[in-house]
Amino acid sequence: MSASSKRSTRRDVTGRLRIGDDWNAIHIIALSQSNPLKAVAELIENSIDAGARTITVVRGRERGQAYLKVIDDGEGVPLDDDGRPNFKHVATHICDSLKRRLKARGVQGVQGEFGIGLLSFWTVGETLSMISVGDDAQTYEMRMARDDPNYTVTKLRRLVPQVGVELTIRPLLAGIRQFSGEKLQWYLASELRDRIRRSGVEIVIVDRQARAEYRVQPREFSGQLLHQLPSPVAQFGDVYVELYLADSDAGNRVGLYRSGTRVVESLAEFPELDRPPWTSGVVQGVLDAPFLNLTPGTRLGVIRDERFAALIEALAPLEHALGELIEQQRRAAEERTNRTTLQAIQRAFREALLALPREDYDWFDVDRERAGRGSRTGRGGSNDLADDAASADGAAIDDNPPVQREFFEHPGPLHKVQIAPAACVVSIGQSKRLHALARDGGGRQVDADLTFAWRIVEGEAALSEAEGEFVTLAAPQEPQLVRVAVVASQAARTAEAQSLVTVTDSLLPERPKSDARRGLPEYTFEKRPGELWRSRYDVAQNVVVVNNGHRDFVYASRAKSTKLRYLCRLFAKELVLHNFPGYAPEELLERMIELSLYTEESLR
Repeated sequence: MSASSKRSTRRDVTGRLRIGDDWNAIHIIALSQSNPLKAVAELIENSIDAGARTITVVRGRERGQAYLKVIDDGEGVPLDDDGRPNFKHVATHICDSLKRRLKARGVQGVQGEFGIGLLSFWTVGETLSMISVGDDAQTYEMRMARDDPNYTVTKLRRLVPQVGVELTIRPLLAGIRQFSGEKLQWYLASELRDRIRRSGVEIVIVDRQARAEYRVQPREFSGQLLHQLPSPVAQFGDVYVELYLADSDAGNRVGLYRSGTRVVESLAEFPELDRPPWTSGVVQGVLDAPFLNLTPGTRLGVIRDERFAALIEALAPLEHALGELIEQQRRAAEERTNRTTLQAIQRAFREALLALPREDYDWFDVDRERAGRGSRTGRGGSNDLADDAASADGAAIDDNPPVQREFFEHPGPLHKVQIAPAACVVSIGQSKRLHALARDGGGRQVDADLTFAWRIVEGEAALSEAEGEFVTLAAPQEPQLVRVAVVASQAARTAEAQSLVTVTDSLLPERPKSDARRGLPEYTFEKRPGELWRSRYDVAQNVVVVNNGHRDFVYASRAKSTKLRYLCRLFAKELVLHNFPGYAPEELLERMIELSLYTEESLR
């Protein structure tokens, strides 16, 4: 075969793509917008592009048909050579956008570029009416119908010509007739956030069906605005970043915008960005890249071209800085939580000590810890035990002058009364001193204008000084359960409490206790997954070390209250083990149950 014949057999066929069925192409384009709210947003953007200062969206019902109107005071439809609204150009130049040509000449502030926004009414309703005024002060209307290739332009008789454009869609499709004005307000506030802020346009939604009116305010993000973040700079332009650090919530997202219009609700929707910090749930805000190319049909996504790749590359320094900042905030929040948890646990143990026999639980050494504070401040009466000790000794010398209380530290009126201890064991023929603690609604101890009345509710014990804050119970000569009650009164207010005294003829023998009397310990974490120990007590540091890698800790951490109770039980275990050395296992279990019962009652 000759060389010329070989060239002829390899001859390529070339040509230009063209649409074979114009109407079918229009049909596909018109139905490409899947979100009716986005379709309404595009109509409003057309009004903003036309220079409107006020846009009114009306949702209502007329003659049994639901409708939606968008009325603006912008420049109106561009005029033709005769000075009339050029509806013909609008209807016959689909996909040929004037705005795209304006952008090519450097005009700023316009968003549309595909010439298909008007067709999105197909996803909202059946017919579209578009009204504008010509140079002759006459009003003209263009009508289009869903699934109809024709359009009509007619002259309307109106006494007062309308400025701008009035666009009406009716009847609304059956599936969206119920979307409310409030929902539209919320959507536009996020979707057009920066466009509204930059243009200063006022958007009002009149929902006549709900009889309500809403003003669309650009969405304001909650949390702490992050400053001094690296500004992403891509090959095709700068990226605007406005990020806020907020409390952890699955609803916190960073939206991707282009020139003020949201195109993706969350950056995490992109597989390339489906990672921290965008998935952390603690960051929300805006990332605006005006150089991106949008998908023409829905304008709800971007094309993964070189511009998108440049954006991903430019975000790397921002992601690194944001990740470090989130980690710092996480550690700080964890420290605050740990301090709050520790305060709750220690407060619960102090409250439990009031209800437990002091001779059995003197290893807390809380008296000295509280006396150093100088006054009864804080919830639950912080110096109650110091008062008891001073009363028992007869006198107490305070080298420090009293501290002036704040207004909120002064006790309020009587709310409840407690007996310390609330339960105890006494040998037959012995005595036990009981103390009535009056509290206000905030847990502070009440001192003024109080009277007390003690009585035996059950049993045969005797009481001395039955009308004072302290009372001495004389146990009978036979084992039994004695129930003691006290009624505290302050003016017209009264409160009652009871204590259970077990009288026995065989007390447990005294066992050696620890000589180290310390204040309540603190706690810290040590991650040891796979190891079986849950906690241990560091005597030298007076710290309970918690294994936060243990499966029980992981399980308890699912809820704040469960985690708090779990840590409280670990405290009870370590303190009982350390302060009751030499006790038999069953005796230690009894002590732990007792301590846990009274502690968890005050845990909050």
